[in-house]
This record gives sequence, C-alpha cells and structure tokens, in this order.
Amino acid sequence: MADNDYSPGVRRYVEQGRQQLAAAAAGRQRLRGMKFDTLAVHGCYGMDAARENRGSINEPLYLSSAQHFENSDHMEAALAYLMPSWTYSRIANPTLGYLEETLALLEGYGFPGEVSACAVASGMAAIFLATNPLLVVRCRGEKINLVAGSKCYGGTFMLFSERYAAERGIDVRWVRNPLDLDEWRSLIDARTRFVFTEMPSNPGLAVCDIEALAELAHAVDAPLIVDSTVATPALLRPLCLGADIVVQSVSKSLNTGGLAIAGAVIARHQIPGKVGPPELRANYAGYLKLLPGRDFGPALSPFNALMILNDLRTLRAKMDRLSRNALRVARFLRDHPHVERVSYPGLAEDPGHALASRCMWLADGEDDYGEPVNRYGHLLAFTVRGGVDNARNMFDRLRLIWRATDLGRIKSIATIPAISTHQQQGAQGRDLAGIVPNLVRLNVGGEHPDDIIADLDQALADGSST
Repeated sequence: MADNDYSPGVRRYVEQGRQQLAAAAAGRQRLRGMKFDTLAVHGCYGMDAARENRGSINEPLYLSSAQHFENSDHMEAALAYLMPSWTYSRIANPTLGYLEETLALLEGYGFPGEVSACAVASGMAAIFLATNPLLVVRCRGEKINLVAGSKCYGGTFMLFSERYAAERGIDVRWVRNPLDLDEWRSLIDARTRFVFTEMPSNPGLAVCDIEALAELAHAVDAPLIVDSTVATPALLRPLCLGADIVVQSVSKSLNTGGLAIAGAVIARHQIPGKVGPPELRANYAGYLKLLPGRDFGPALSPFNALMILNDLRTLRAKMDRLSRNALRVARFLRDHPHVERVSYPGLAEDPGHALASRCMWLADGEDDYGEPVNRYGHLLAFTVRGGVDNARNMFDRLRLIWRATDLGRIKSIATIPAISTHQQQGAQGRDLAGIVPNLVRLNVGGEHPDDIIADLDQALADGSST
C-alpha cells in the first residue's frame, strides 16, 4: 500500500519512522569511522541510547515478549513494517537489535557498502535461514542446484544432503578440494542458486579463495555465502573480499565464554540472486528478520544476546592471543613422533598457508605490532599415528583439555569428529569431507600454551605407539 492509503495518524508514525531510520543511518556512518575494538566495545549503544534507558552504561536486557503501542495508528504502522519497532520478540527485540548492529559493524569493518545482520537461536538456524529462501522452486519440475565445499561442519552437511537433497530433490554439488578453482568452476552453472563455503573449514581447516569464488558465483547471478565461524571478523571479513552473505555460529569464537547458543546472518545490501522480491536482494538480513524469520520462528533469547554482547567486547584481543597459542601448539604437534599430520593454515607447509596469509589478518594489527600481522585462529586438527585406537587412547588420557563437541571456547577442548560432529553423515560422507577416524580436532584455549602442550605430550606418550 502507498502511504496515502493510510490514515493521517498512521502517516504521522510513518514519518516518525523515517526520522528514526535517518538518525540510525547517520549514527552508523559515524561509527564506521571508529576502530574495530571501539565497535566491539560499544556497538551502536552510545550516550543517546543510554538517556532512553535511565543512564545504563550497558545495553539493557528486554525480557518482555511484546511491545506496547501508543495507539491503534502506532500499532498499524509498526505491524505493516512502515516504521522501526520490535513488536514481538519472535520478530525483533531491542537487546537483539544491539547485538545485530554490533555484528554488522564488525563484519562490515572496512567494507564500503551497507551491511545488516539477523541474529537467531543457533548457528544451524542461521545456515538454514541464510540458504532456504534462495531455494524456492518457481515452477513444477524446475531443476536447481547449490554448490558447496564438502569440508564443512557436520550439521551443514546433513542439512544440505538430507533436508535439501534427499527430501526436496535439490541437486547438491559437493566440491572435494576447496582450493581447486577448476572444480568449483565445473560445478557452478546457470541453475546454481548459491555457492557455500567455510573459511577456514571445520574440522579440517581447509581454505579457499573467496575473491575468486565470488567472481564465479556472480557470473551466474548467485550469491556467495561464507561460514566464517572459525575466523570471526577479527581475522577475516569475507564481505571485503567479495562475498555477499556471512554466516556465524555465534555460539563459538564470538562467544568464547560458552554461556549461550546463537547464530547470525550478516549480509551486504544489494546481493545477487534469482528468486524472491526486490526487498530480498536489497537488504537480505533485514528481509530474513522480518519475513522468513518471523514465520519460521528461530528467535534468539534476549538474555543470550546480552551474554554474547559482553563476550564480544574483547574479541580482537582474544583472537590474537588464542591464535598465537594455537600456532605454538601446532608446531609442537607437527614435530611430535606420534602425530602423522597437522592441519593448521598458520603452518608454512600447510596447503592453504599462502592463501590464508593473503586474507587472514588481525584487524588493526599494525596498531599493536607496527605492521599488519597474520593470525590464523585457534582451531587445528591432527591425526594420531597408529590409527583410531591410538587416537581414542590419547583422547581418553587428556587431563587439562576438555572432551566435548564444542569449539571457540576460552577453555581448550578436543573432539574426534568421526564419532561426534560428523558421525551421522556416514563413512561415505566423511570420506567426501576428508575426515579419517584418527583425526582429532583441537580448540586451543586461553590457558598458557606450555600447559596445553604438556597435556598433549603426556596423552600422546601414554596413549600411542610407534
């Protein structure tokens, strides 16, 4: 409906909404001139917002499920999405809004265009919400496909292979070697709805050329989606390299304390795409939040949003420290006689090292070290010599490092992907992803690296044989 189709009272609220949007845009523009750490600490919550919240320095926690409206005109304008509101916490919430603005600022750090974010209840909810609207079948019998790197999180593999391929008949085309651009090129065609990759991948730490993949995807009017959970925007910002949509399992490295589960879709405005209304391409994250997100209902708890905001404030410093710890641990494991192979892009001999060194940089690292510095994250993987029994024996002997399926924690955590995160995709799926039974994934935490190394050393010495 056009504005003139509404009553004068509604139109007053529409105008009020335009003023609010203009003020918010001006505020974002001012913030984009600030450094990464400042954005992580403050987000969009400044002194003006504090005045509306009784002077609270921290973002307030809005636990109410619904918003009160001043009158019927206000309600009508808000529910028609003609003005900013939060209406109902399944659709939006002020505390979630603070988190979304912060994530958009961080992922968009250094990107010249507009960026928006949609926070949801888990990383898998984010991957589903980011991909499902792009897979609409417009007519009976239409053949569509998606192209994805096979070296990915097990939940992603199951969503694509079981829910999309097996249940809906979508042609899912897996790329075995994400470094091989010719393989990507051979699978992407005019029927490709999106291209999906992880950078670096979980658990194999495989890397890919985001800039080149973006060109291949855009040549067929498809968006490139990058799951950048392992790197976080402190080390890698795919939008600056040509990607259109970033997916984050916010539960992980963005939330090192481990007190909340969450996910996010962060997208630049004006993405390519073959389906959906113009609003979808104009502001994909905003579209997801107000329409598919409203209908699917993957709402994030406001309490979880506040926990994550608190963890985000020190993101860059933590990723710097954890990355340095991981490199020391990776070098130790590389030289250990009971370890066959270490996968970590920070090692010079890693197949993805040169490419990772081109695009994985500590944000504003020159301010700390006098020059830009590479950092490669705090996740690595290694295979234990002697096969699966030795790997399980080593795993069971860990004393400091926790045994769990999580990653991104400030506490070191290990898992065996073949029996945990990637168990359900079966032997054939694990072979496609390059996951062998004696592979151990290690999240290197914030403990002193000497203590992490000592725990690994004793576990390998007692639990392996040459």
